[in-house]
Parts: sequence; C-alpha cells; structure tokens
Amino acid sequence: MTGTLYLVPVPIGNPADITLRALETLRTVELVAAEDTRHFLTLQRAHGLKARSISLHDHNEVARVPEIVALLQQGASVAVVSDAGTPVLSDPGYRLVSATIEAGIGVISLPGASAITTSLAGSALPPVPFRFCGFPPRAAGARMSFYRGLAADPATLVLFEAPHRLLASLRDARTALGDRSGCLARNLTKPHERYQRGTLATLIAGLEAEGTVRGECTLLIAGAPRALQREGRPLAPAQAVDAATMLLAEGAPPRAVMAVLTTTFGLSRRKAYGIAHRRGGQE
Repeated sequence: MTGTLYLVPVPIGNPADITLRALETLRTVELVAAEDTRHFLTLQRAHGLKARSISLHDHNEVARVPEIVALLQQGASVAVVSDAGTPVLSDPGYRLVSATIEAGIGVISLPGASAITTSLAGSALPPVPFRFCGFPPRAAGARMSFYRGLAADPATLVLFEAPHRLLASLRDARTALGDRSGCLARNLTKPHERYQRGTLATLIAGLEAEGTVRGECTLLIAGAPRALQREGRPLAPAQAVDAATMLLAEGAPPRAVMAVLTTTFGLSRRKAYGIAHRRGGQE
C-alpha cells in the first residue's frame, strides 16, 4: 500500500480562511512538506497540528523529490503546503507532483484559498479566459520581453509582483502592452485589503504618489484588443527556442519562460518545461 500526496491550500492572509478539510488532512498525514517550515509552525501552533514537517522550496526541490516519493512508496501520506494559498501555483511542488504521478501514487488536490481566483473575481476584468503568468522576470530586459510576448494574448493576465519591483513592472507593461485596463489587488483578505482599478497609467500615477510601495500585490491586466489579436502570426518552433535562450540568458526564471512559450508560441506545458529547463535551471 502506498501513501497519498495531498496538496493543501492555506490562508493568503486571514487565518480563518483555512478549510475544515485542510485541517483534518494536516492532522492525519505523517509528513508535511512546507515551503517554509517557520511559516508552517505558526499554523501548527494556531491549530494544534503535530505532524512532522520538512522544507520543500525552490532551492531543494530537486533533492527532496526522491526522498518524498520513497516515503510515499513506503505507505506514508504527505501534505504539501506553501507559505500562502494553493501550493504548486507559482510555488514549489510541480516536480514532486509529476514524479509522484509517474510513480503510480495518488495525488489529491484540495480546494481552498488562492490569490489568483480571489483577485480575478474582484477585479472587474473579464474572468474568462484568464492566464496566470506567475512572477515577471526580475531583470528589466527580460521583463520587457516577457510582456511583449503576452501582447497578443486575449486573456486577462494575472501576475504576482514584489512591491519593490511593482512600479517598474507596471511601466514595462504599459510600454509593451499599451495603456490597458488593469487592477492591483493588494493585501488580499487582510485588514488593509485594497483594490485599485483603472488604466495602467492611472495605476502607475497612484503608486508614484504613494512613494514607497508596500504590501503583497496581484496584478491583473486586460487582454489584447481584437485588432491586436488579429495581427498575431504563428511562430516557428525554432523561434521558441531562440526566445527561451534569450530570456534565460537575461535572468528570466524558468516559470516566466514557460509562460511565454505556452502563450506566444502555443507550446504544450510539457514541451515548454523541457525547453525552459534544458540547461538545468532551477525554478
């Protein structure tokens, strides 16, 4: 008998947003793989959770995967949690889920808190279709290429961004995409939750007036106008590899490169993953 891998969402701000099923799962598993065990310790103390925890983050996921899969094969059940929200979505866990399924072991994903769907519902932007793009690249050149790669996408774009890069990222988005409608969803579910809606230029002006930008932020941008969508042309596979090479060389993380490859070049997630990680890059 093998164990089961559980993907367990945790609150994105308000501690009351954890589900009864999530708590029951965390009470019954033998091990919790947490993005940061210190964050998980706070949750443990709040709810009297006793399960042993180990870290599973960007820098150790490759090494951790065989260890966790071996435990699952021996019959232990394991829960994966991120610092906030639903694991795997812009957080560690993708490699583990893939390896677990390949090993013939069951994976159960629990519903729960997510900044992606929470912000989309309150943004006043079209919810269907939408595309979650993770974090834009940190380097300015790679970030501009990232946004340009999304310019013809008709879907509402949903992104995460660090507060100290938010203003620069918005300026790049406006340059690459035009002055579209957008929304900043900040400190979701926390006491100082705030939605700022308007054109990208309006959002930029608001942040410039604030001075120092603080708080966790989800950025949403309206999809491409129909005229721009019609201008799109199919791109060759070789161009996808060339684009990925350039983005990786400029410091773009593999997740961001995958978003461009699937959006602009229409590659499958598996194919995009192979191209984005061909140099052994870490997410």
